[in-house]
Amino acid sequence: MTGRDRCTSCNATLAEPGSTWFPCPMCGYEINRCHRCREQSIEYVCPKCGFRGP
Repeated sequence: MTGRDRCTSCNATLAEPGSTWFPCPMCGYEINRCHRCREQSIEYVCPKCGFRGP
């Protein structure tokens, strides 16, 4: 399993359509988002630098 297999916010498996990944705006670390957390704007915290985003 790679880091891209789990949501950064809720740790859900990213198996469903609508999941995404992007670099942290502060440090570039890979942030992973499941479709539910994206749709509900659940906060994420970058595990590398602590940046918080919606």
